[in-house]
Amino acid sequence: QVQLVESGGGLVQAGGSLRLSCSASGRTFSRYAMGWFRQAPGKEREFVAAISWGGGRTDYHDSVKGRFTISRDFGKNTVYLQIVSPEPEDTAVYYCAAANEYDSVRYAACDYWGQGTQVTVSS
Repeated sequence: QVQLVESGGGLVQAGGSLRLSCSASGRTFSRYAMGWFRQAPGKEREFVAAISWGGGRTDYHDSVKGRFTISRDFGKNTVYLQIVSPEPEDTAVYYCAAANEYDSVRYAACDYWGQGTQVTVSS
């Protein structure tokens, strides 16, 4: 099976920047799509961003467009989420996920999930 581990979370001031990382370990698929999700206190987990196997296709939740960027490093089996100009509303636990098909990631039907990393944005 595939294990996903997130890192890079922490406390950041509004207007600052942060980069989250998700590294795959164990047995991995040669091709899979990746995504980021988040869950704030008292709310359901929501989609944040997705990237295709080749990296040529991406999607973002409307609330993060222009501020968040998803990318991947094929040599390291790692996907990143660059957060620029975060707002207090972005505070949540961020989860990394993977699936064989892009649409599965986009709609949270993922095969593998990480344990999450906390992002807290202060004003």
